Amino acid sequence: MNYNAPDRLQAAIHDWAGTVVDFGSFAPTQIFVDAFAEFGVALSLEEARGPMGMGKWDHIRALCDVPEIAARCAEVFGHAPTDADVTALYERFMPLQVEKIPEHSALIPGAIEAIAAMREQGMKIGSCSGYPAVVMERVVEMAAQRGYKADHVVASDEVPNGRPHPAQALASVIALGIEDVAACVKIDDTTPGILEGRRAGMWTVGLTCSGNALGLTLEEFQALSPAALAEGRARVAREFEPSRPHYLIDTIADLPGVIDDINARLARGEMPQAC
Repeated sequence: MNYNAPDRLQAAIHDWAGTVVDFGSFAPTQIFVDAFAEFGVALSLEEARGPMGMGKWDHIRALCDVPEIAARCAEVFGHAPTDADVTALYERFMPLQVEKIPEHSALIPGAIEAIAAMREQGMKIGSCSGYPAVVMERVVEMAAQRGYKADHVVASDEVPNGRPHPAQALASVIALGIEDVAACVKIDDTTPGILEGRRAGMWTVGLTCSGNALGLTLEEFQALSPAALAEGRARVAREFEPSRPHYLIDTIADLPGVIDDINARLARGEMPQAC
């Protein structure tokens, strides 16, 4: 059987917080701060954002492996943080996270329109997140109340390995019946999420302004001066460099132009793995 390379995109697979909901990705980050505080360990919002994009247990483990944070934990626990300590933090994090989701569930401006434009071109919409299923259920419910529903959702605890492994993105490919990963684009606001798409063999789009990396509310973003905005974009672009995204845009509202460009490249025979 001959191989026929795709000449158009068939699916988009998007992240949730910082991508289609929760401008600035505040729902997960603030809860890490709150959960650590309940154990008597100080954690800054900037520190909490560090491993964003990973599954939440892995995120807490990564935080506890940071030498400065590990030292603070050791002062409280009497020993370096173990996996049992991480699990205890995770089990406190989870109910706090579910409780706070409604406060950070607003759709990012332009998300509905960008996704509608892709659907008009016949594309399917998959999604995945660093959230576990119990949190994703709440995120999906709140998004539906605001008029948005993805075609497929994969939570971090529904696959053997979370980001930056490609399992969640590939689970969407299987569920949506996509014939070639090169016909997919992954949209994300974190380095692990972009790497997920890269490792799955997809086109990748990094969001520089709506997510965890810039870490601003919509109002703060809109108030930036041109110079401050340019500086923020440049800083986030440097952070994303190791994951090699194919495209960088401010928010998902800018995605339709990228979709057109990828379709043109596919029509010319270009493949994401070679870029």
